[in-house]
Amino acid sequence: MSAEAVAQFVSVTRTSEQVAEQPFYIPMTGPAARPRRSLKHDDMFIVLDSHGDIGASAGGPDGLFHHDTRYLARLELVLDDLQPLLLGSNLRDDNSALTVDLTNPDIYRQNSLVLQKDLLHIVRTIFLWRGTAYQRIGVQNHGDRRTSFELTLLFDNDFADLFEVRGERRPRRGVGTSKLLGPTDVLFEYRGLDDVERTTGLHLDPRPTRLSVNAATWQLELDPHESKSLFVAVSCNRPMAEKPARFFRGLLAHRREMRQSTVGAASIETSNNIFNEVLCQAMADLNMLMTETPQGRYPYAGIPWYSTTFGRDGLITALQMLWVDPRVAKGVLRRLAHFQAQATDPLADAAPGKILHEMRGGEMAALREVPFAQYYGSVDSTALFVLLAGSYFERTGDEKTLIELWPAIEAGLAWIDGPGDPDQDGFVEYQRATEKGLANQGWKDSYDAIFHADGQLAEGNIALAEVQGYVYAAKQLAARCALRLGKPDRVRKLEADARALAERFEKAFWCEELGTYALALDGKKRPCKVRTSNAGQVLFSGMIREDRARLVAADLMRPHFFSGWGIRTVAVGEVRYNPMSYHDGSIWPHDNALIALGLARYGLKHSVAHVFKGLFDAATYMDLRRLPELFCGFRREKRRGPTLYPVACAPQAWASATPFTLLEAALGLEFDVARGEIRLRNPHLPAFLNEVILRDLRLGESSVDLRVSRHGDDVALEVLRTRGQIQVSIVLAR
Repeated sequence: MSAEAVAQFVSVTRTSEQVAEQPFYIPMTGPAARPRRSLKHDDMFIVLDSHGDIGASAGGPDGLFHHDTRYLARLELVLDDLQPLLLGSNLRDDNSALTVDLTNPDIYRQNSLVLQKDLLHIVRTIFLWRGTAYQRIGVQNHGDRRTSFELTLLFDNDFADLFEVRGERRPRRGVGTSKLLGPTDVLFEYRGLDDVERTTGLHLDPRPTRLSVNAATWQLELDPHESKSLFVAVSCNRPMAEKPARFFRGLLAHRREMRQSTVGAASIETSNNIFNEVLCQAMADLNMLMTETPQGRYPYAGIPWYSTTFGRDGLITALQMLWVDPRVAKGVLRRLAHFQAQATDPLADAAPGKILHEMRGGEMAALREVPFAQYYGSVDSTALFVLLAGSYFERTGDEKTLIELWPAIEAGLAWIDGPGDPDQDGFVEYQRATEKGLANQGWKDSYDAIFHADGQLAEGNIALAEVQGYVYAAKQLAARCALRLGKPDRVRKLEADARALAERFEKAFWCEELGTYALALDGKKRPCKVRTSNAGQVLFSGMIREDRARLVAADLMRPHFFSGWGIRTVAVGEVRYNPMSYHDGSIWPHDNALIALGLARYGLKHSVAHVFKGLFDAATYMDLRRLPELFCGFRREKRRGPTLYPVACAPQAWASATPFTLLEAALGLEFDVARGEIRLRNPHLPAFLNEVILRDLRLGESSVDLRVSRHGDDVALEVLRTRGQIQVSIVLAR
């Protein structure tokens, strides 16, 4: 927030007392003074430091957030006005709660030591559930004598829009107030410039010894080995008379709901314990990022900046998880169909048939200070929507959902052939409609991501290489859907369009001197002759010729692309290559995952194994074994891990889904609903995996448990159990 905004907010009304107020501000520059931890439940998430505090240390996007607004900006625990000492903090394996273990420092009063350090054990347990953040503070005296002390919680709020937390400055803000509502409750209120009232309620139990609008203090006395608990519940937009659930009841219900939500997904166990940890963390992160919406469960993109509905991220995540749990795709498709653009709106970059890029629920979006309330500035989401819809139908045979989605599929195809191709040259292109929109609208959307060999940024209507591949695959899959729906004319048209696109692409994008495809065509149809990972994603679509696919793949595995940890977004030696950049030389796990699917499509399983091992090795160095959104593209060196990208989202949905995609590519999983058959095409396990067991792998109403074992370069398949009519086979040819 700006200083002016902070000053405006803290000029607040106090009920029942007068308080000398100090401006409260969380610095957002420089490295985090303490590591951060995140929790999420539906549309609420929280970012805390390793002590369990909000706003107590610099450098993190701390806060309790709900619908893109910060509903609590400070929640700091002090013991006799001193910060407790950290013993450790851990997320539960299922991400349901954060537990922080603290102890007391040496405490002096009047120059006399009254409490020796490490005698009090303080445990903070924090979880989110149904619009409320719950916290239990348990204290136990491990000393041999009775002791007295004060525990104080300091709290405050600014109701900052998420874009303010990210650094946007606003000349004006709404008005906030703080109130005491009796001996155990505090209320923060804010009426924004959008005329929406937002409230944060703090409920404290037991009654504090002293309570103000910014602090609650408990005077505690504990006998040897005695323990006591304090409880805090922070609710967003809930009437104060409506008390939250009791702590333990809410915690048990939350864990029960989280367990239930994974029922029906395939489970995976391997011979490598560390990879099992990677998979468990990835599934827990995906489960946490899932949000119940009126249209079904939707994977929000990432914490902290992208915890909302993103079209591209949701579509790719659902595609990555399709073999494990196709229900994710159904929720994504139904939600994006519901919000498909119906009219032209330049500020939102919307046109009929276009699929959503991002939606926001904060004050700045409502006022259109940012264009993201419902924003459609994504060139690839529409093609990915059609692609996922076709893939979902092939995976499940769910004709009822296909019929429901068909009007949205047709509208998306109409956008692809109409507004998505403004000059009607047969390529889908983008150019932002207003200066407020995103300059680049593919997945590499930073301002400098699309450029020519001399470093000049591409201008005009830009056609990205991988987007044409998405369109090709989308039309092929849509044709197969149309065949099922009895639309032969549509089948012929879509198949012909796909063939023509593949021919045009080869002529316009192939760069003989590079041995790969151009990154893009600019508005003058000049190819951006730059070696990038975008060409690798074209492999995923299956659009390109076999001989050229092998050239592209070979180039991606050379040292200028493959760092040892993964494939870089831009090759070493290109003019804008920077291993510390967002899109110009960094490594994105999901990018590698889609490339791995492309390598598998062309039978290049040894290359798949190479990428798989690099990312697995990277994950072993990551906090919680969690692959982040991206990391730096520096060359791998012996006896040291990869270099992190400091502000990468973690968890992030398509990064979390990456281990499952890599396993899919390695096993060559294919699903044939009509034949009741699961096929493993050219399966090849990397050297760190001797065995993979898949349980409850579903196909229609049937399911199977199977084991795949590695024997050198060969694998053996064992069917452990079947339920219903299902077959499993290995295919050793393309």
